[in-house]
Amino acid sequence: MPGILSKTSSRDFFKGDRTIWVIYFLLCIVSLVEVFSASSRLTFANGASHWGPIVHQFVFLFFGLLIIIVFHRIPCKWFCVMPPICLPLSIILLASTALFGGNSLNGTNRWTQIAGISVQPSELVKCFLIMWTALILARTQTVIKNEKGKLIVGAVKGKPWKPFMYISVPLVICCGLIFMDNVSTALMLFVVILAMMILGHIPWIYIFKGLGVLGIIAGFVMTIAFIMPEDALSDNSALKRLATVKHRIERFTGNDEKISPDDASYWFDDKHAQSTHAKIAVANSAGVGLGVGNSVQRDFLSHAESDFIYAIIVEETGLFGGIVVLLLYMTLFVRTGRIAQKCRKFFPAYLVLGFGMMIVLQALVNMAVAVGAIPVTGQNLPFISRGGSSIMMTSFYIAVILSVSRYADAAKRQEEADNKEETTMEEAPTAGETNEFATEGNMM
Repeated sequence: MPGILSKTSSRDFFKGDRTIWVIYFLLCIVSLVEVFSASSRLTFANGASHWGPIVHQFVFLFFGLLIIIVFHRIPCKWFCVMPPICLPLSIILLASTALFGGNSLNGTNRWTQIAGISVQPSELVKCFLIMWTALILARTQTVIKNEKGKLIVGAVKGKPWKPFMYISVPLVICCGLIFMDNVSTALMLFVVILAMMILGHIPWIYIFKGLGVLGIIAGFVMTIAFIMPEDALSDNSALKRLATVKHRIERFTGNDEKISPDDASYWFDDKHAQSTHAKIAVANSAGVGLGVGNSVQRDFLSHAESDFIYAIIVEETGLFGGIVVLLLYMTLFVRTGRIAQKCRKFFPAYLVLGFGMMIVLQALVNMAVAVGAIPVTGQNLPFISRGGSSIMMTSFYIAVILSVSRYADAAKRQEEADNKEETTMEEAPTAGETNEFATEGNMM
């Protein structure tokens, strides 16, 4: 695309909402510091240089920054071209990975190779399904006036069931495929799309009917999970993830019958060790923290630099550091809401809301797992956890949010300019009035 990198000033590189930029860079700084601190076990286990993890993280954050710089300069209206093409392709890639097996990592088959780079198809599906939902909601939205003259926004163009079907069908397909190997991601995607449908004024009757059908199916599936023997679940590729979900729920609720929670070994076996050490890390902080680089539990947590990095943050920086990180994500969510309010068109408004909700929801899930509020899910902390494809996709989210903020600010400035011009024209005297004033002046 010509002209994207034609200018080199800092203002040209960093356009869009400044608060979003500040939050992004602060999260990157926290990431580099904490990944370096939390990767000691990874370094010692592999016998690698202690600079390896931070170099790895810096490289991915750098490429993520390049993604933001390039894509945030693209007018947000052009993003509507992507979902009709990219969503079917990502679903095919996800189906091939889920049904025929991908690259195994940490006991799961969520990865596949594209141009020699390991990526998670579920990350692509999340992105393009959110964009598809925003596009469908935008195409079916209109503004009408009721009998009292009040403006009403709703999915009223055409038959009201169409937007629900156009969104729910790919949603069920995508979540079903993701559910086979990543239950938490499927649930998060479902929640975000459901929230977008509610904000998009999809009729409640269709939403309730859809939730009712899914509730019956979910109840049936979970009944199978708790009735069928573990061996039968583990041997079935489509149901093997249910065994993991069952174990995590039983461990979280203390209903694991194999060993009593009163036994100390219960909390430090292979199934409980991560969550136990994460809770110990939070307790070690004593509210004030041990100091950056002084974590103890990083040497025992197998995924301290990724899934449980928030526990390390709290252990080293105390409640203050934990609250600051939480506030960064919540501020990001508030800013995306304000950007959406300034939009004059439906597509960018729903797009920025969807991406903002996905980032913040994933962050809240990760933090809730780290402090023991919910069962272990395997979700990383956006921009902070050590990663690759997740950083790339989250960087794209931020790029789109910044692009929408540029559009919203430009639209607002144009509207203010138009209003000012109309006011000036109304206040300016007409030609006849000007001549009259001139005549009166000559007579005086």
